[in-house]
Amino acid sequence: MAAHEVLSAVRDADAYTNLVLPSVLARRQLSGRDAAFVTELASGTIRWQGTYDAILAACIDRPLAKVEAAVHDVLRLGAHQLLAMRVPDHAAISSSVELTRARIGQGPSGFVNAVLRKVARRSLDEWLAEVAPGDGHDQLALRTSHPTWVVDLLAQAWTGCGGSEEQVEEMLSADNVAPAVTLVARPGLCEVDELEGADATRLSWSPWAVSLAGGNPGEIPAVAEGRAAVQDEGSQLVAAALAGARLGGRDAEWLDLCAGPGGKAGLLAALAAQRGARVLAVERQPHRAALVSNAVRAVPGVCEV
Repeated sequence: MAAHEVLSAVRDADAYTNLVLPSVLARRQLSGRDAAFVTELASGTIRWQGTYDAILAACIDRPLAKVEAAVHDVLRLGAHQLLAMRVPDHAAISSSVELTRARIGQGPSGFVNAVLRKVARRSLDEWLAEVAPGDGHDQLALRTSHPTWVVDLLAQAWTGCGGSEEQVEEMLSADNVAPAVTLVARPGLCEVDELEGADATRLSWSPWAVSLAGGNPGEIPAVAEGRAAVQDEGSQLVAAALAGARLGGRDAEWLDLCAGPGGKAGLLAALAAQRGARVLAVERQPHRAALVSNAVRAVPGVCEV
């Protein structure tokens, strides 16, 4: 149910998986292996949903658009368990049917059972050979669960620099590898040593980055208090580049355009607080602006959203 709740929030409220997942885990009091399972189930399903939708479409005698959204999410979760996780077929199908009954109702449970039994008849590679058999960008998009326009632009940019189409597929496949959870120790608010003691290891590029071995980041006190946060190392380096830029005037005001959901703004606010500067974080979408406000809560008065 927890994974379905995450997918529903992403679909209905335009939520971010990495932001909504910790709150769902905490509310349902999930930790350890249970939290890891839900994390992979929700994140993996969303990562591969383009591919799964193509497979599901081949198993259904109606357009996917006509399948109730909540049922569609159950089918995606079931497909991920069947095709990409070490879950026995009978367990993946029965748990999906029970989820349907609990979250949606008895009516669609037979439909979910029938569709997932069809999915289970083939491996992921066998399905890909059927739904994406060619070498074109449309087929590559289905195989790697990326929008076709992303494949087109990446191929154009890479081959224009002398790269090959085969390397484009390798890059798209690498983009689907489940990422490690990276934390940022916001300077002046949290020391990296504090996070290292929370089953995390220091990384090499950002001076504030650590990789979390497992568990729910929201259970770490520094993260819960906003002194640290989940933020990938590349994002941290972008904030570091802005903070380290050569200035032509006094170091007083910094601007973060399109600031939602607030990861960079949170780090910039911590850096600005150390230098007596202020950050203006611009975000036009109210729900994203609220996320930015939450991200900078540990340094009140430094960042205006």
